[in-house]
Amino acid sequence: MTDRTLWSYADIAAHIRVQVDTVRSYRKHGHLPDPDHVEGGKPYWYADTIRAWSSRRPGNRGRRPD
Repeated sequence: MTDRTLWSYADIAAHIRVQVDTVRSYRKHGHLPDPDHVEGGKPYWYADTIRAWSSRRPGNRGRRPD
């Protein structure tokens, strides 16, 4: 079953345990996947998109799962 819950910058930051500005910087520098949805100019990602990305990102090595 897929999780189509939309996550904001704040949701992503909480998931990967960083500041919201860090997530914004990731996007600015092309380190975050393209948004799955944009509403009112604000980007959103499906939870599954971010979970897959976070499991592959280099900074994830050695982190313990939630």
